[in-house]
Amino acid sequence: MTKITFPVEATHIMMFARAIGDTNPVYHDAEAAKKTEAKGIVAPPTFPQAMAQFDPEYPLRPKPGQPWFGSGATPSGVTGKAASSGGLHAEQEYTYHRPLRPGDVLTSETKQGKVWEKESKRAGKLIFRERIVEHRDQKGELVITARSVGVTTERPVGS
Repeated sequence: MTKITFPVEATHIMMFARAIGDTNPVYHDAEAAKKTEAKGIVAPPTFPQAMAQFDPEYPLRPKPGQPWFGSGATPSGVTGKAASSGGLHAEQEYTYHRPLRPGDVLTSETKQGKVWEKESKRAGKLIFRERIVEHRDQKGELVITARSVGVTTERPVGS
């Protein structure tokens, strides 16, 4: 399905770690990281989510000259629901096949996984959709497999 390529840079890893509040030196201090089991700077476990910033179609990313739903009530004058509304992020998991390091160039391919349903008393049918993203390095080797599950409801809760 969708393929996105992005470089993994040391400063990107450091800024991501700062953004999530992780001060572990293995994410920013090359000398300290050399003395660890990792033997050098590595990316935090949830770093593959940064791929979204390289995806031109990512729905939460602002697009120049276009109204953006943003994170406030109406920061850009857009009213109504965001294009991504109507569902919930239910689950996320990352499987690392090797550490992700500065200098890697990942190509990430998104594939649809399983779809299943469950019945809910409050929201009717719940539809679960799995999404698999394979992150491969510049040699084509699998580095990370990311799996997420989203859920949509048949009807709004409370109706």
